[in-house]
Amino acid sequence: MMSEGKSFLIVTASVGSGHEKAAAAVAESIQKQHPEAVINIIDFMSMKTSWINAMMKHGYLTMLNLVPNLYEFMYQFTAGRKKGGFVKWAMSSVIVYSMKSLIRKYRPDTIICTHPFPADAVSHLLEHKKADFDSCAIITDYSVHQMWVCPKLNHYFVAIESMRDQLVEFGISRDIIHVSGIPVSEPFCRGYDKAECRRELGLSMDYPVIMMMGGGLGLGGMDGALDQLEKIREKLQLLVIAGRNEELKRKVEAFAATSHHHITALGYTDKVSLLMAASDVIITKPGALTLTEAMSLGLPMVLHEPIPGPETDNARFMSEGGMAVWLHSGDSLAKIIGDLLRHPEKLALMSQNSRKFRRTDAATTIAEYMS
Repeated sequence: MMSEGKSFLIVTASVGSGHEKAAAAVAESIQKQHPEAVINIIDFMSMKTSWINAMMKHGYLTMLNLVPNLYEFMYQFTAGRKKGGFVKWAMSSVIVYSMKSLIRKYRPDTIICTHPFPADAVSHLLEHKKADFDSCAIITDYSVHQMWVCPKLNHYFVAIESMRDQLVEFGISRDIIHVSGIPVSEPFCRGYDKAECRRELGLSMDYPVIMMMGGGLGLGGMDGALDQLEKIREKLQLLVIAGRNEELKRKVEAFAATSHHHITALGYTDKVSLLMAASDVIITKPGALTLTEAMSLGLPMVLHEPIPGPETDNARFMSEGGMAVWLHSGDSLAKIIGDLLRHPEKLALMSQNSRKFRRTDAATTIAEYMS
């Protein structure tokens, strides 16, 4: 009889979709390498895990929607070691109980965290020798915030080399920091034929395809972006992904009825890789997982309305790397998109730069280290 496989607890957070997508990609790769492994993916911020954690999530999303400037203040306030360390200590004293409960229930050999809150709780338990397991954090952005600094973890996986330097400055040993890239699921690591993808989606090769995303929560000024694109005289095929935002999806469908463009409104979908592969450019908020998925497929990006803090850093990395155009306040989306479509060599260069930076082996690399 085959003995039971190694147990993995992957702890994520349903704040946007990026943390969950990274968790799923790593789980997929571990299972592929070790079919006998026992893998549990847990949403640390769900009511099922802890009502306190769920309330923290609700407060975060409310602040993000209603008072984004306050979120930016909190992000900057906690960025330093002293202030950030105090906030981390206060939070650890609350959330560590949730992690203890998960450990008692699942008895993992390895814990993998894709969000800083569970990572900090794991570090706290290891520091006080109240647990014994292998552990790691997968940072799902293109910069490091103080909240990710959890000294007792065994491994860190980061997107780019400069993040390793940032963690070293925060006191983390260089030896445990691995520049793996951000993990994306297998469909984003394939090669696609654009014409074939368009045929599958019922799209024409005669007109440009623009994909529009607001992240898993459907945040972002999508309706304003549609108004801007209506100024472009050339017919466009617009693929608008509203995520879980049903109200936004209804608005897009109403807009499509009078637009001279061909607009397809989609809610939450598992065909994002196919939609990206069929597109010429994507307009999106700079959530790290969406950017990494687009980069993996060589899809040029136009970025708008970053959440102050991590998404600003993501936008900066992508634009400075020549993979994206960052739309700033006062810029004309219609002018930028029109210019890119009139100069296909610019789109080709952006695609080339994306392929230069992409790390489609990230999930495999992380699975190999942690297995």
